[in-house]
Amino acid sequence: MIVHPTDQIGVIVIFISDHPWLIFLMIVLASYRFTHLIVFDKIMEFVRNPFMKEETTIDEGGRSKMKKVPANNFGYLLNCYWCAGIWSSVLFGIGYLWFPTIAFPAIFIFAIAGAQSIIETFVGVGTKAIHALDKYGDNIEK
Repeated sequence: MIVHPTDQIGVIVIFISDHPWLIFLMIVLASYRFTHLIVFDKIMEFVRNPFMKEETTIDEGGRSKMKKVPANNFGYLLNCYWCAGIWSSVLFGIGYLWFPTIAFPAIFIFAIAGAQSIIETFVGVGTKAIHALDKYGDNIEK
């Protein structure tokens, strides 16, 4: 089947509507990636910083250390993976149910990014292990 480029989104939506498990998986992956973006990624620090405050803590050795903690409930939402994950799931889930043609492109992009980040985690761990073995392999007892 040859599809005109402007009709591609419609074809994808039709294919996915025939496979509800696929849209569920895409919403899960999109929610995962969006949550990670909000809570951990450096690029979103400017969003988190206004809701964080610095607090001095003293460890068991008597050394003081500055750490960022949430300044209010919204700060906890932006800093808590579980909290942000629930709201991210609500955003993508209800967004797809109420406004599928608007929500689908965002779900599609974030799902690809989520799957890619999961794959990169496994590849990155394997790559780091290989580099560690290359660097310290001669010193490891057999």
